[in-house]
Amino acid sequence: MTRAEAKERNRRALLDAAFEVVSRDGYRARLEEIAERAELTTGAVYSLFGSKNGLIVALVADHLRPYYEEIEQAVPAGLDLLEAVDAFARHYRRGCDAPDARAGLSLQITLLDMALHDPELGARLAASVRAQESHLVALFAGRPYKGGIVTLCQARRLTTALRALFVGLGQGVTLGLAPDADEQYFADTARALVSGLSLVERDADAP
Repeated sequence: MTRAEAKERNRRALLDAAFEVVSRDGYRARLEEIAERAELTTGAVYSLFGSKNGLIVALVADHLRPYYEEIEQAVPAGLDLLEAVDAFARHYRRGCDAPDARAGLSLQITLLDMALHDPELGARLAASVRAQESHLVALFAGRPYKGGIVTLCQARRLTTALRALFVGLGQGVTLGLAPDADEQYFADTARALVSGLSLVERDADAP
């Protein structure tokens, strides 16, 4: 094994261990236990991630990256904005039934709790999420809608609104609070949100 391969193996082991420990213990997660589960030392954490918070931020990016890659596959080019939002909504709803949906929700709630206890970590987590969401912004920008073309500014506003909508609905589905929220419900709600935002009219002069 080369030095680069060993480094990536250690990085992967720490991220996997962090997912398990952080999902369970939240801000009480001990760096020593994470390192032990990965069969490494805490020194490896500092060497690879700089700090415990650095590891948490990397964990979020690692968790979100394949999620946004899947969205890009689920929402092809050539669709107008409403069709793209419809496809995204249906993809998000299917994810609520995935085997790891509860684990993902647990991590989501845990990270929110950690951010509330540690403002510095919260700011870094927010920056990491925004960086990942840039893929979604780019996915919506440039699509036709009501006779215009969606700008980056409009796509950012839409992404923020859709995140809030789907996080709430997704939690309801996973927790059994929204038993009737099927794919069509998600799609209809997302389409209504887009129409309510009046994206093109409000931001016609946005860059």
